[in-house]
Amino acid sequence: HGIVTDRDIVVEVLAKGLDPSTTSVASITRAPVVIALDTEDTGQVLERMRAHGVRRIPVVDRDGAAIGIIALDDLLRLLVAEMNALFEVTDTGRRRERHLRR
Repeated sequence: HGIVTDRDIVVEVLAKGLDPSTTSVASITRAPVVIALDTEDTGQVLERMRAHGVRRIPVVDRDGAAIGIIALDDLLRLLVAEMNALFEVTDTGRRRERHLRR
């Protein structure tokens, strides 16, 4: 079993001049599949992506059934949202301090 992404097709088939109509999926499949459990936190998933050099990971439940895919872009969006929340906390704190000092 394995996973094939659009990037795999571009890098492993098209960039190498192979014919997509005759290139088997098995020949470009990444195996073993790196997975994430639905109970893991995003830090664990990000570390696994880094360790294996992958940008997408299937997410499975405790029975091993696929329930989704998490992509690096998903984690980046989450990080940006968290950073914005931190800036808001800082900004709100500054405004509150200025108001109290008046």
